[in-house]
Amino acid sequence: MEFKANRVDEANVEIKATISKELIEKNLDKVAAQAAKTMNVQGFRKGKVPVAVVKQRYADKLIEDAQGEAIRKVLDEGLKQLDVKNEDLIGEPSISKFEKKDNGSVELEISVACKPQINLGDYKSLVPKVKAIDVGIEKIDARLTEIASQSAPLEKITRKRAAKEGDFAVIDFEGFVDGGKAEKYPLQIGSGSFIPGFEEQVIGMKYEEQKDITVQFPKDYQAKDLAGKDAVFKVTLHEIQERKAGELDDEFAKQMLPNEKDATIDTLREKIKEQMVAAEKATYYREELKPAFLDTLVEKINFALPKTVVEQEINFALNGKIRSMSEAEINELKENPSKIEEIKEELKADATNSVKATFIIDALAKAESIEVNDQEVTQLLYFEALQMGQNPQNVIKQYQEAGYLPAIKMSIIEEKVISKLFDEKLEK
Repeated sequence: MEFKANRVDEANVEIKATISKELIEKNLDKVAAQAAKTMNVQGFRKGKVPVAVVKQRYADKLIEDAQGEAIRKVLDEGLKQLDVKNEDLIGEPSISKFEKKDNGSVELEISVACKPQINLGDYKSLVPKVKAIDVGIEKIDARLTEIASQSAPLEKITRKRAAKEGDFAVIDFEGFVDGGKAEKYPLQIGSGSFIPGFEEQVIGMKYEEQKDITVQFPKDYQAKDLAGKDAVFKVTLHEIQERKAGELDDEFAKQMLPNEKDATIDTLREKIKEQMVAAEKATYYREELKPAFLDTLVEKINFALPKTVVEQEINFALNGKIRSMSEAEINELKENPSKIEEIKEELKADATNSVKATFIIDALAKAESIEVNDQEVTQLLYFEALQMGQNPQNVIKQYQEAGYLPAIKMSIIEEKVISKLFDEKLEK
C-alpha cells in the first residue's frame, strides 16, 4: 500500500493512497473467515460454513467490508505519521476520492478536519466601551402603573360613552355561519382575540346598541369549512369596563412582594428597577454591542479553518435558502445545477465567518473559564416550555432527538462569555 499524508495547514489534513488489489483480497479473506464462524447457512453447521461459500453468497458486502478495513488502515497510518491524535479531530473524515482502477487497485483521498490552533492575543482590548444602563423614576413608575392596571379588577365606567380601543366591551354575540354564541362576554377591543375585523367594528358602539358585524374567516382558519367565508355576527353591547389601577403605595407593594418582610413602595421600585436594568442591558448587549464585537473578533483573529466544517455550514445555509424558495425557483435549480454552485459561493463568506466566530467563542470560553453543563441546558428548556404552556419533558425530548442540545449549549456559553467581557468593561 502506498500513501502520502500531508498537513495542508493546522486545521486540515489530506491523505492520498493507492490500495493494492492484493491488500483488498487479503482483507476479503480475513473478513470472510470471521463471518464464516458466526453465520447460519442452511446445510452447514454454525461455525462450519466454508469460506468459499460465504464469499460466493455475500461477495458485495464482504468486498465493501474489506475496502473499509483498508481505508481505516490508511487513515490510522496517515494520522500516526503526522502525529494527529483522536482528540484533535473534528467530525468524521471525508473521502473525497475513491476510484477503482483497471488493475483492481483503488486510488483514495481522505480529508480530515482538526481543531484549529487559536491565538486570541490581547482580546480584551477588542471589547468595545460599554455604557451603564440607567432607568429613571418615570419609567419605573410607568411600569408599576402598568402592573397595577393588569392586576386591577374590571369596573364599569361611570359615564356612558362609545366603545374605544383598549376598552373591555361586555357583549352578546351570535354568529350565523359557525353558530358561535355567547352572552355577557368581556371582549378587550384591540386584543386580536377575535376574527380579524370584528373588534374594530365594535369601536363606536354605545350602551344597549345592536349591530350586525360582517367579517371574513382567514383563509388558513383551522376549521376548513369556514376558511375564507364571510360571516355575520349579531352583536349587542351592554356596558363598557376598564381597569383602574390602585394607588402606588406601601399596601400595593406588600401585595406584589408577599414574601418580603416590611415591603414598601420604594422596595418595590428598587426590584422593578433591577428587572428593567437587566432587561435593557441584555437587549443593549445582544442587539447593539455583540454583533459589532463578533465582527471585530472575526476580522482581527486569524487562524486556519477546517474545510469540511465550513462546507457543512455552507450546505446548511443552502438548505435553509432552498426551503424558502418557490416551486418554480426549485425547478429552475434542478434544470440548471450550476446555479446551486453560484448560490454556495454567495453563502461562503457568511458561512466562513459563522464557523470562525464559533471557534473564537469556544476559545474565549476556555480563556475565561466559562462552562455550561447539561443540567443548565435542560433547565433553560424547561422554563421556556413552561412559559409557552408546553410540556417540558416533551420539549426536551424533541430537542434531544433533533440533535439541537449542543447548539443550545453553545448559545448559552456565548451569552455568558459576551456578558462577562462586557460587564468587565461596564462604565461605573
